[in-house]
Amino acid sequence: MMTKTHPPAKFGTPSAIRPGVVTAVVCLALAAVVAAMSSLNVALPGIARATHATQTQLAWIIDAYSLVFASLLLPAGAIGDRFGRRKALLAGLTIFGAGSAVAMTATSAGELIGLRAVIGLGAALVMPATLSTITGTFAAEQRTRAVSVWAAVAGGAAVLGLLVTGLALEVWSWPSVFGLNVVLAVIAIAGTLRFVPESADHDSPRLDLGGAVLAVVGLVALVYSIIEAPSQGWGSARTLGGLGAGLVVLTGFIFFEHSVARKGRRAPMLDPRIFAHRGLASGSLSIFVQFFSFFGFIFLVLQYLQLVRGDSGLVSAVSMLPMAAAMMPTARLAPKLVAKLGSRVPITGGLVLIAAALVVLGQLTSASSYWLIAAGLIPLGIGMGLAMPPATSGITSALPASQQGVGSALNDLSREVGGAVGIAVLASVLTAAYQSHLPADAGAAKASVAVAEHIGGAVFVQAQNAFADGMHLALRITAGIAVGAAIVIAILLRRPVQAETE
Repeated sequence: MMTKTHPPAKFGTPSAIRPGVVTAVVCLALAAVVAAMSSLNVALPGIARATHATQTQLAWIIDAYSLVFASLLLPAGAIGDRFGRRKALLAGLTIFGAGSAVAMTATSAGELIGLRAVIGLGAALVMPATLSTITGTFAAEQRTRAVSVWAAVAGGAAVLGLLVTGLALEVWSWPSVFGLNVVLAVIAIAGTLRFVPESADHDSPRLDLGGAVLAVVGLVALVYSIIEAPSQGWGSARTLGGLGAGLVVLTGFIFFEHSVARKGRRAPMLDPRIFAHRGLASGSLSIFVQFFSFFGFIFLVLQYLQLVRGDSGLVSAVSMLPMAAAMMPTARLAPKLVAKLGSRVPITGGLVLIAAALVVLGQLTSASSYWLIAAGLIPLGIGMGLAMPPATSGITSALPASQQGVGSALNDLSREVGGAVGIAVLASVLTAAYQSHLPADAGAAKASVAVAEHIGGAVFVQAQNAFADGMHLALRITAGIAVGAAIVIAILLRRPVQAETE
C-alpha cells in the first residue's frame, strides 16, 4: 500500500509558524524602540559637553523622537494592518537602524534633533506591528502567553535601556548608545526575514489621512511652543500663537474624527465617542499623567545625578533600580486590589503616591544623600505599579473583542503622548527657572549646566544650584498635575463602571 505524502509546509502558513521564535523576534524589536525613549537620557551630559547643546536643544534631542513616535503611532499601525505587518516591521527597523547609524557620526545638536525625529518615524512603524503580528497570526492558546510577554517587555525595556546605556558609557562615549540601536535593529531585521510571517487585513478601512495630518500638526505645534517658550518668552506672540494654534488644530481633529465616525464612510483614526465610557476615559487620563510624570522626571533626574551630583552614567542608571524594584511586585498585587476594592482606589491612590514621591524628590540639592533619592523613587514605583494595570484594563475592557486593537493603540498613544508632553513641559519649566536663577553676568553658562561645567569655578556651582532650583519647581508642578488627575478620576469613577449602561 502506498503511503500518502504531503508537501512540506510553506513558510508563513500556520503549520510553519514558530510562536516562541516569532515572539522573541518581535519583542526584541519592541525592546529596541521602547529603550530608545529613555536610554539617551543617560548620555545627555556627554552629548551636552560634546556639542555644547543648550537646555532647550537637549529637550529637543529627547523629544524629537517621542513626538514623532507619538504623532505617527496610530496611522503607522493602520498602514501595517492594511498593507502588511511584516513589511511595516522591516521598514521601521530599517529606518530606525539607519537613522541610528548616521546619528553616531553627528557633531551638532541640530543634526541629532533631526536624526532622532527620523528614528522616531521608524519606531512608529515598529511598535504597533509587533503586537498586531502576535494577535494576527497566533492561535488563541498561544496568543495570551505571547501578549503577556510583549507587555512585560514594553514595561521593562525602558529601565533595561538605562542600565545597558550606563554600562556602554563606562567603556565608550555617547555615540555607542546609537550603536546599540543599530545592533538590535540588524538582529531584529534578520530574525524578521527568517521567522516572522506576513499578515494583513486587506479589507480594513482606508487610512484616515485627514485625521493623521491634523493630529501630527496639532501635537507638533503644541510641543514646539512649550519647549521653545523659555527662549521666546512665555508671553510672546510666537509662544501664545503657537499654543493657541496647536489647541485649535487638536480641537479640529476631535470634531473631524467625530464627523468621520458619524458618517461611517471610513474608520476614524481615533473615534472620540469611545471616551464616553468612564473607565476608558479615566484609564487614558491616568496613563497619560503617569508617563507625563515618568519621562519628564527621567529627563530631569539623570541630568541632576550626573551634572549636579557628579555620578557616572552607570551609577545614575543603577540609582533608578529602587523604582523598578518597587513597581514590579506592586503591579502584580494591583489586580487583587481591584478585585476587592474596584479600580478607583488603586488608580487614585497610585497617582497620589506619585505626587508625594515627586514632592520628596523636589527637595534634592547638590548635597543630598542618596537615601533621599531612594525615599522618592520607592513610592514613585509603588504608585505607578498600583495605577498602571487597572488603568490599562480600564481602556481595554471598555471595548469589545473586535476593537481590542483600538484599545491597545489608545493605551500606547496615551503613554507616548504623555511622555512627549511631559518632557516638553518639564524641560521648559527647568530651562526658564535655570536661566532666571543665574546672575545676569553668567554669560554662556545660561545655555546649560554642561556649558557651565566647562567654565568651572563659582559659575559652575551657581549653575548646579540653579538647575536644582529649576528641577524643584518642575517636579512640584508635576505633583500638582498628578493630584488634579487623581481628583478627576475619583469623580469619574464615583460609581462602579460595571453599573454603567453601555
